[in-house]
Amino acid sequence: MVHSLVLLMDTHLPLKDPVPIFSLVLFIILLAPIILRKFRIPSIIGLILAGMAIGDHGFGIIEKGSIDLFGKAGLLYIMFLAGLELDMTEFRKNRYRSMVFGALTFFIPLLLGFVVCTYVLHFNFKATLLVSSMFATHTLVAYPLASRLGITKNEAVTVAVGGTIITDTAVLLILAVITGAQAGNLNTAFWVKLGISLTIFAGIILWLMPMLGRWFFKKIKDDKTSHFIFVMALVFASAFLAELAGVEGIIGAFLAGLALNQLIPHTSPLMNRIEFVGNALFIPFFLISVGMLVDLRVLLKGPEALIIAGVLTVMALSSKWFAAFFTQLIFKYSPTQRNVIFGLSSAHAAATIAVILIGFNMGIVDEHVLNGTVVLILITCLVGSFVTENAGRRLALQEAEQKPELPDQPERILVPVSNPERIEALLDFAVMIKDANAPTPIYPLAVVQDNEEARDKIHLTNKMMEKAIIHAAATESNVQVVTRIDLNVSDGIARAAKELMISDVILGWTDKTSTTDRLFGNIFGTTMDNVLQSVWETVYVCNFLYPLNTTKKMVLVLPPNTEYELGFLHYMQKMFLLAKQAGAKLLVFSNARTQSLTEAFITQSKLSVEVTFKQFETIEDFLILSREVTRDDLVVVVTARKGTLSYHAYLENIPAKVSRHFKDNNVILLYPEQTEIDYLEAGLQPDDLTLAPIQEQLANLNKLGKAFKRIFKGPKK
Repeated sequence: MVHSLVLLMDTHLPLKDPVPIFSLVLFIILLAPIILRKFRIPSIIGLILAGMAIGDHGFGIIEKGSIDLFGKAGLLYIMFLAGLELDMTEFRKNRYRSMVFGALTFFIPLLLGFVVCTYVLHFNFKATLLVSSMFATHTLVAYPLASRLGITKNEAVTVAVGGTIITDTAVLLILAVITGAQAGNLNTAFWVKLGISLTIFAGIILWLMPMLGRWFFKKIKDDKTSHFIFVMALVFASAFLAELAGVEGIIGAFLAGLALNQLIPHTSPLMNRIEFVGNALFIPFFLISVGMLVDLRVLLKGPEALIIAGVLTVMALSSKWFAAFFTQLIFKYSPTQRNVIFGLSSAHAAATIAVILIGFNMGIVDEHVLNGTVVLILITCLVGSFVTENAGRRLALQEAEQKPELPDQPERILVPVSNPERIEALLDFAVMIKDANAPTPIYPLAVVQDNEEARDKIHLTNKMMEKAIIHAAATESNVQVVTRIDLNVSDGIARAAKELMISDVILGWTDKTSTTDRLFGNIFGTTMDNVLQSVWETVYVCNFLYPLNTTKKMVLVLPPNTEYELGFLHYMQKMFLLAKQAGAKLLVFSNARTQSLTEAFITQSKLSVEVTFKQFETIEDFLILSREVTRDDLVVVVTARKGTLSYHAYLENIPAKVSRHFKDNNVILLYPEQTEIDYLEAGLQPDDLTLAPIQEQLANLNKLGKAFKRIFKGPKK
């Protein structure tokens, strides 16, 4: 007690004890956005201003350097999230646009800065090159705003993020050259060492890390905490490797995000945890640390400090605006998209201060440039945040206005479950294929057989369903648990599907030798035929051995005439969405006619997905495709119910064939939506089929395609 009182009496400013420092910063993170929101000021600015107030250049409440560890981690976190949230298909499609913007946002500030520093500020060559390169760099301080507004999938944001890594890499390479020249080490050995180290670094991050991640997620399936720690360890290890290679750690963090992008689905619990920890803790610490660098008193140190600060700030903002403007002209973006690009690329923070501090410590620039850069950081962060907030809201509103009308019968996904070990895998699949715009929940279903043991089984079932609720909560998905008492499982599923107006049914499939047990395992006394004859909606029978995020390639097998089935467009949307969420390339086996209709669907829907087609003329060739399937592939076989247009006798035993030949793969058997009409008995034969039915469906494709366009493409330019 006496010791505590002594510590309390000895407490003085600036605070040095980590406990009060951490408490104060957490209260700032909590209250600053709430207070400034009433004045319509972005939360990012509030955190920067709070950092100015508590730093040694403000009221000196916190000792200098006390939160540098969290601040550096926050910067790496921002770059990691930028790489992780990139739509890789869009990024690859727009990589040339990112390269163009990266070149513009590098060369325009560099050239204009060179002129200004030489003829206005009269710097020497090394100082001119250093300060000009500082103009070219920028930090994605406003990226969390874009993420919160839901516009990260927009092409403007994708191009801005891609351009960021290009210009920052170029600037940091210039910095390495300048420091080498200043130290007198700029020789052939320097260039050879830099080239070799960067090549090894890029190979480790982009080739070895995805292999390591896929192996880890397969081996450690259920420990969610280990998944998060594993990802964080890779991010900071990548940053360290980047520094060993001679570039800044932010490059390594961004590349780590790209390397893990396809292994962490955007709807997964792991992604939710990563975003939560970053937005709640690391990124606010970084913004506060940026504010602590700002010293407004430099403006009182004479006219030279004011002139340099003003010139540097105007030069930084105007050159970035010109880069965004010319990008808009070249790619015909809207003014709102241009402003988003400018807002994201105008803020100067971490890399900027790193460049100038290195130059100051080596005697290349003086104190006036250092102080002017600190003022530049404050103003550009404020401007970038305001512009991104305003333009991002307009872009989000434009995207919302393009939101399509929901279909008359909204999407409803039913997930019958019996085995607690399979609940999470089935729910993850349901979340992946669910339309993000559908307001309806996912319905986990438990069917209890109506007998004398029903009461006891209900209690056990409710405990099992708690696991489903907890897992769904981690993905921020809405679920509504349904428990039914019925004579048998198939009747319970069928009645629940009708009562809830279900559109998709997801079933777990265990490989049993008995036909009776094939679908649900020993505790269910039903057959696949009973379920399929009573449930006519789209049915997915799933056998997941590994997490879906470890999928390298998704193999989709389409039998002849499947394009004429009633549910063709619906399940094709789901399969494209699944490939997108799993980060997998899509390989489609079909005949020429099915391929042409599928390509028409992709073109008219404007889907951004990597698809490769291979000819598959007859269903008897089914086993040939096994040569194209590797262990990390997901196999989806579209089969058919008896009496439907695409049914073939070969499909009768397809579950056994799939189980035997793809026993080491994740497998989905997909039964398209049907009505209780026997098409073949009605006199319609496959030879009589024309393109009329599918053309009628494609005529209504705009309505269906808009929903997918919102998920994949973002708003129109």
